[in-house]
Amino acid sequence: MRSSSLLAVRAFESAARLGLFKAAAQDLNLSPSAVSHAIRKLEADLSVRLFKRSGRTVQLNPAGESLLRHVSRGLEEIEHGMSVVAGRTSNLLRLHCAPSMATQWLMPRLRRLTGEAGIEIRLSAGTDYSRFVTDEFDADIVYGPAPREGLLVLPLGEETVAPLCTPELARRIHNAADLKTCPLIESESKRVRWAEWFECNGLSAPIPSGPRFDRSFMAISAAADGMGVTLESTRLAERELDRGDLVQPLLNRARNISYVGHYLAIPPRARKNAALLSFLAWLAAELRIMLPVTF
Repeated sequence: MRSSSLLAVRAFESAARLGLFKAAAQDLNLSPSAVSHAIRKLEADLSVRLFKRSGRTVQLNPAGESLLRHVSRGLEEIEHGMSVVAGRTSNLLRLHCAPSMATQWLMPRLRRLTGEAGIEIRLSAGTDYSRFVTDEFDADIVYGPAPREGLLVLPLGEETVAPLCTPELARRIHNAADLKTCPLIESESKRVRWAEWFECNGLSAPIPSGPRFDRSFMAISAAADGMGVTLESTRLAERELDRGDLVQPLLNRARNISYVGHYLAIPPRARKNAALLSFLAWLAAELRIMLPVTF
């Protein structure tokens, strides 16, 4: 590999993708002879043929197909890294976030975040925890305990999980037992479920009969549309509660469950990121919790 140039690797990838040395030459702004020479040099370095040649066209042989899979991934990583570095500014925060937290809590605050904290944000949402291997993100808001492999993990305060429904449906609900006559919306990925809530209120849980979703933002939306009662975080449903689309039918009449649902995971290399420190200060103020602003 030390004797093979990146040009040879690029020539190989382009010829494999386009099937012609001439087309690869045009793709790379080189002469066809330069592409042919680069690929022959690569084959000599590897001591293996990579193409089946037929007239002017070329086709990968099994060795070439195997190499292409690795080369394609490698070139994608190089291009991604260069775009990250080229587009990086001192006030840029690259944040990964659990989908429901991003949709329900963070998105309604983005204008305030960028204005008050003075940062530029690139936000991605997904259920997988970021491993911070490729320097793609500066921090990750995760649901549930984050893997701690060398990461700083900060709890983002307690959330209260309560039954939520439309004001119309709430008129039928006077005590916890009344919930058994209502469609109960299930959030299948939630760490606190209906069975635990009923047990907390001294009741057995009914047989599930309502719609089921694997994301909190869908369960909250379904409840706001009148499909039933959902058991959700009042933090995630804050916007719907403020607008009156949802209410807590048993507020002060039943026991709810509080727990730490979300955590902020930070890799060591991001801890002196000025944008991240600004975000931490803003986040602590929004959640009314204590977070470190220096490490």
